[in-house]
Amino acid sequence: MRKALVGLWDDITGPRTITVPCTVEIEQSFDSFHAHAVPEGIMLRPGDRVVVNGAPDHIAYGECTSYETTATVYRAGPITRLWTEISAIVELTELYHCGFEPKEYVAGEYAA
Repeated sequence: MRKALVGLWDDITGPRTITVPCTVEIEQSFDSFHAHAVPEGIMLRPGDRVVVNGAPDHIAYGECTSYETTATVYRAGPITRLWTEISAIVELTELYHCGFEPKEYVAGEYAA
C-alpha cells in the first residue's frame, strides 16, 4: 500500500531527482569574476536545487573556461514551491518601502 501511494505521489509531482547535461562557464579576471551553470533540457521551478557534478575547485587568474558536465536537479515538492513563491513576493514588496522613508532632520536645521 505504501509503495502504491509513493508511486502515485511521484506520478503527480514527477521524479524528485533528475540528472541532466550542464554547461558551466567560469571566468576569473580583472574585469569579471563569475560562474554560470546552465542545466540543459529542463525547466527549473521555484524551490528547485541544482548541484553541479565535477565542478573545478579553482581556475587560474585571467582564465576564462567553459566545459560540459552533468548537474543533479532536486525538485521541490508542492509545499516548498508554494513557500518559495510566497516568500519571494514578500521580499519583493519590502523593496517598495525603501524610497518612501521620511527625510531625516539634522539637529538645529530644518530640511525641506
